[in-house]
Amino acid sequence: MASPNLQRWYDHMQSHDHQELRGMLADDVVFHSPVVHTPQRGKEITFQYLASAEKVLGGEDFVYVREFDLGDRAVLEFETKIDGIYIDGIDMISWNEAGQITDFKVMVRPLQAINMLHAKMKEMLERLKAQ
Repeated sequence: MASPNLQRWYDHMQSHDHQELRGMLADDVVFHSPVVHTPQRGKEITFQYLASAEKVLGGEDFVYVREFDLGDRAVLEFETKIDGIYIDGIDMISWNEAGQITDFKVMVRPLQAINMLHAKMKEMLERLKAQ
């Protein structure tokens, strides 16, 4: 059974409720992208990255295949396939005492997947900014 923090994340991944996602993020959350060198700091930029990643990665092939749940920190291994390209990655998430996400790091392999994700995420982020 997942900890309450992790269960809330899993519930969000099923519902894709963006209001819920915003509420899960601490104001000072830090997002670490697999393709952007500098950490992205703050609730709004982290929300944009996570909402975009959901649309790019979160299709019917997306599945978490392994988890390491420590209550206030978790490492989740995921797999998916986009445009015929296999993607293997991990989400590393930390929560504060209030159950809000304070740090979110994504790592992806292989290189072909990173290059494809870079292009698709750029396109999705540009669409979100235009809305």
